[in-house]
Amino acid sequence: MPPVRPTPPGPGQRSVWDFPRPPALEPVGETVRIDFGGREIARTDRALQILETSHPPTVYLPPDAFAEGVLVPRPETSGCEWKGRAVYFDVVSGGARAEKAAWGYPDPTPAFRALKDRVAVYAGPMDACWIGDERVEPQPGGFYGGWVTSRVVGPFRGAPGTWGW
Repeated sequence: MPPVRPTPPGPGQRSVWDFPRPPALEPVGETVRIDFGGREIARTDRALQILETSHPPTVYLPPDAFAEGVLVPRPETSGCEWKGRAVYFDVVSGGARAEKAAWGYPDPTPAFRALKDRVAVYAGPMDACWIGDERVEPQPGGFYGGWVTSRVVGPFRGAPGTWGW
């Protein structure tokens, strides 16, 4: 496999190849909102983001950011070596349902205690996800839940051919 060639960041940008491993946690610093089923289902100025090498930021919202009833718990769980056991949710709104489109950590590891009960959402199945005035794109590949904006450059892990990174 050829070596990864990070895209040099421009003014106001960060390279995901400068993000740490283990990941870092920091505030987003702007309003985050999510639209689904023809309406706004979440909004907050208190979102946190995980920054991990080769990944665009994954955004976690506090539970009170979501409209009542839009997160429906699922029975599945999975494990993250850094954050602990994840639980999953369907996202429902206006007759639309995105299965297993959100996840969170009810009892995260001590290093990620700030994520307790926060919820991340895959951008792809939503009508739109926003950071400030910028509409985000989903991380390539559909497996990871990062949000791509003009503020980050890659290449990003997740697309075909990137699993060996």
